[in-house]
Amino acid sequence: MIEFLKINSTDNVAVAITALASGTQLTVDGVSLTIKADIAMGHKFALKDLKTGDHIIKYGYAIGHAVANIAQGELVNEKNIKTNLEGLLDYKYEPVKTEPKFTNRSMTFKGYKRKNGDVGIRNEVWIVPTVGCVNGTANQLVELLKKETGEKNVDAIVAFPHNYGCSQLGDDHENTRKILRDIVLHPNAGAVLVLGLGCENNQPAAFREFLGEYDTDRIYFLETQKVKDELEEGMKLLRDLYKKASADVRTEVPLSELRVGLKCGGSDGFSGITANPLLGMFSDFLVAQGGTTVLTEVPEMFGAETILMNRCGSTGMFDKTVHLINDFKDYFTKNKQPIYENPSPGNKAGGISTLEEKSLGCTQKSGTSEVKDVLMYGERIKTKGLNLLSAPGNDLVAATTLGAAGCQLVLFTTGRGTPFGSFVPTMKISTNTPLFQNKPTWIDFNAGAIVENETMDAATERFIKYIISVANGEKVNTEKNNFREIAIFKTGVTL
Repeated sequence: MIEFLKINSTDNVAVAITALASGTQLTVDGVSLTIKADIAMGHKFALKDLKTGDHIIKYGYAIGHAVANIAQGELVNEKNIKTNLEGLLDYKYEPVKTEPKFTNRSMTFKGYKRKNGDVGIRNEVWIVPTVGCVNGTANQLVELLKKETGEKNVDAIVAFPHNYGCSQLGDDHENTRKILRDIVLHPNAGAVLVLGLGCENNQPAAFREFLGEYDTDRIYFLETQKVKDELEEGMKLLRDLYKKASADVRTEVPLSELRVGLKCGGSDGFSGITANPLLGMFSDFLVAQGGTTVLTEVPEMFGAETILMNRCGSTGMFDKTVHLINDFKDYFTKNKQPIYENPSPGNKAGGISTLEEKSLGCTQKSGTSEVKDVLMYGERIKTKGLNLLSAPGNDLVAATTLGAAGCQLVLFTTGRGTPFGSFVPTMKISTNTPLFQNKPTWIDFNAGAIVENETMDAATERFIKYIISVANGEKVNTEKNNFREIAIFKTGVTL
């Protein structure tokens, strides 16, 4: 196994692939150096003497500047470097074209064709509350239906409780309605019971209209204040929905129908070396098949946003991407918060020191494909190919937003580990092998082998095969553990 990695020929730091003890002798580009402090796995060390104010270069880009002199072989972290980012920026469109890495292989998966032409990779019965007041009733109905049916012939029976639907104003109220609408209409659900109270702001009748055109054979409504026994009435509706969903079967569909969300969390120094580039390779592969990938976490694009902007196919798409970035910066400013208060303590412990470093690793999940569309929060996918989506970096909020946009699956890379799951299958990809070995009930796929004994091309082929198996019905750990949650973005006043 290699001891370190210099990612780009212009870099003045390298990443420790294994823990390096103080005094270790290394040769980098023909130059001998001595490690002057213990360097943990995933952390950086200086390849030459750096002076205060010098740019720290990683991935071929500046990730900040030195705030003290750093000797060759010393640890480089948040204590001796600082971000170069501040305030709003002016952007210039400088389009970059890249050659496709993949050809269309005419591949398929077995999915569920819905009446409106959408395709799901799961066939589940869902209960979606219009308001948090009926969360308990939703959970009771799920347990009753599971007990009665044994959950046979469907992939799952799930309720999605949340805190909202009432006492909200303006954008918060609309955000709640949009995300709940998108969940109700999601193709991974074979049947949905929309469970309302009756006096909430998110009125069931108005919400029904908000859905637009929908399959009335598969989406039912129950307003609990209008019935004597909501459990009895709910079970009548659910029995009928369950009967219809349980008759659905998988059929062969083109891989172009697959829509995948790209997300990272608990990142470490390996994220931009193993797992995120692997997702980038898969994104380019799926786009070449005519499919769709969606990148979100806008605050974690800051510092690398020009890479995405210059991959836009037109000035109009460039302008939409600039709007996406600056809107989120404005959100921070309006709330009197620093725009660049990132990375997290866990990121720093894993070897990430500045937002630029985190963003340059984060955006690698999008590969090199052209940006085809930009979606605002709560919008649904309209264009195949690579999409950018407005959402914060928060894991559960962002993963929920990806599912709501229409992604049937979320790919989630992590170097620190996390067990959570969103309302669609949430596949965890480890950036390093120790995490994969230590958390087998959390992690589904190990990208750490890429710095050990596997090429990126081989890992990509193994990853493609695994994702198709999941699309065909193989459950990921979040499904096996029944970790299924939603979180809705809130920005304003609660009454």
